[in-house]
Amino acid sequence: MSQVETRLAKLGISLPQPNAPVANYVPFVRVGEFVHISGQVSTDASGGIKGVVGEEVDFEAALAAARLCGINLLAQMKAACEGDLDRVVRVVKLNGFVQAGPGFFDIPKVVNGASDLMVEAFGEIGRHARSAVGVYRLPLNFAVEVDAVVQVS
Repeated sequence: MSQVETRLAKLGISLPQPNAPVANYVPFVRVGEFVHISGQVSTDASGGIKGVVGEEVDFEAALAAARLCGINLLAQMKAACEGDLDRVVRVVKLNGFVQAGPGFFDIPKVVNGASDLMVEAFGEIGRHARSAVGVYRLPLNFAVEVDAVVQVS
């Protein structure tokens, strides 16, 4: 088991099978030492967290939704690294999208759910550049979507 997966196990996290694409794209593309991971939504085996943040989804649920996105990103990273998350050299950037209601403005705080997980999983190399954007709608009504760029060996 990789050091990263050992850390995740201590957090009570086991990685799911990577999500298959729902349209005409691939889950990740490797270009040299960089892997660009397609957006991962706030889904899990129970169906995930759907809805508009600030309306039917409260802040705590939205934070958990962003963390789910982070877990799904880690699953894709593991696949891109042929099963060895210790091959991640750096989490370079996350782009977070929150399906936000008109009065909800804590979008960066929601995306911290994914950002914090990257630091918990990878330590200092998990610190990354980031965008956090509120959007009108996300695919399949999921509350949060996050994509990533990671450097791998």
